[in-house]
Amino acid sequence: MTDDLVFSDEQEAEQTHSHTAKPWQVLVVDDEPAVHEVTKLVMSDFEMDGRRLEFTHCYSAAEARTLLGQRNDIALILLDVVMESEHAGLDLAKYIREDLGNLNVRIVLRTGQPGQAPEEQVIRDYDINDYKEKTDLTRRKLITVFYAGLRAYRDLMRLENARRGLVRSIEAISEVGDSHNLRSFASAVLSQLNHLLDLQGEGLCASRLSAYTANAGHGKLKVLAATDAFSELMLEDEVENLPEVVKTAILQSLGEKVSRHGERYYAGYFRTKAGSESLIYMEFPEPITSQARELLELFSRNVASTYDSLLLREETQSTQRDTIATLGGAIERRGTESARHIERVGELAALLARASGCSDAEIEMIRVASTLHDVGKAGIPDQILGKPGPLSAEEWAVMRTHPTLGHTLLSRSSSRLHAMGAQIAQEHHERWDGSGYPAGLKGNEISLVGRIAALADVLDSLVSASPYKPAWDLHQALDYVFHEQGKHFDPELVQRLQDQVEAVKALYQQP
Repeated sequence: MTDDLVFSDEQEAEQTHSHTAKPWQVLVVDDEPAVHEVTKLVMSDFEMDGRRLEFTHCYSAAEARTLLGQRNDIALILLDVVMESEHAGLDLAKYIREDLGNLNVRIVLRTGQPGQAPEEQVIRDYDINDYKEKTDLTRRKLITVFYAGLRAYRDLMRLENARRGLVRSIEAISEVGDSHNLRSFASAVLSQLNHLLDLQGEGLCASRLSAYTANAGHGKLKVLAATDAFSELMLEDEVENLPEVVKTAILQSLGEKVSRHGERYYAGYFRTKAGSESLIYMEFPEPITSQARELLELFSRNVASTYDSLLLREETQSTQRDTIATLGGAIERRGTESARHIERVGELAALLARASGCSDAEIEMIRVASTLHDVGKAGIPDQILGKPGPLSAEEWAVMRTHPTLGHTLLSRSSSRLHAMGAQIAQEHHERWDGSGYPAGLKGNEISLVGRIAALADVLDSLVSASPYKPAWDLHQALDYVFHEQGKHFDPELVQRLQDQVEAVKALYQQP
């Protein structure tokens, strides 16, 4: 083989490049050991785009099949035709393209017996990229083969990476769009940025709310979420406590109102229509490409619109929660329940909703809406609501109207939260066996949220003291609830409560 190869003495002009980049992966498949040694020796100084070569050697087509079935990072294959059989190389080329489905790797056939595999037939019938006779490969021509093959592979991978990046960008924006609050939004942004770039970057999200929501953020820049490398930063930690290099990059972007990037970091700035300013800071283990920066900018622009919607939604929900808490507190002061009854009913309802497989957004809505279960008591006269002894039949008839009164009151709002609250208010005294009120609904005729609120309300009422009964022990109250499954309560919900009994106990151990 060494007699067949004639290498010119012409030397390529040396270029200065960084050798930190990952090398090009080249596979030599040939049954002559000398071919491997000479190829590696001749190409030892080759470099393209700042990347050197790394050779892998196989001495038969069978060995190469095994290797290629385990790796997909090979950029260029120098493939002999005749090895363990006359067409071993051709069969391997077909296997690579058709069986492995690898259309990116560049395949250069090298043969010392061109008559056994005519060039025209091979080019026509096999998806190869070049065909060379071994006697024709001078050093300069071999270098030309490497440049052509590696450039083609590089460009194909750029297209493939762009396609994957677009898919990841769409997926990432969708995932971020599903966030139900600002903190989960910020965490999702960091997670999806890593997914988008297929890197393991470390970073944080920070936000400075504008005057539009200054009551929430007081105009200060706050950290909303951080990855492991910044885990010492608690949520809502101020940017002043950041490492100096991170703080400098963020404050520069904030001051200039533009995104900034270095070789291994990105500080993305975006401003919402509402006027709020947010930044994404990411550090990467290796230099980021211009393509990665373009994806980062595209992603940030799309994320900004979602962030804007979340700010408005959070402000609306915060207003709703404050209104509900105020209303619930007013009802508590008029009634006989303990000060924390409404809050604990919400927490128990959330626990049951989570055990029932509800989403995070649904759980939060059920938690808040369940606190409205007794809102109809606002229409019950004080002498009935606060009576220390048993109610008369006439008084009891009036008391039994509070579910309908609550439903009527909350139904006036078009809010989804109030609509759920209206349903809970209407149904929280219905019973699984149909003996409840006001409608005598039975089984699954009662909505899931109504069944959840009914169980949560009774359990907490039992453990809460009132003018007409002492507080029950929690174990006694739980035994009652377990005994009432299939009668007062949905048996499946009672089973879920049993499964979560430790969490229930923990709730009642809180101060």
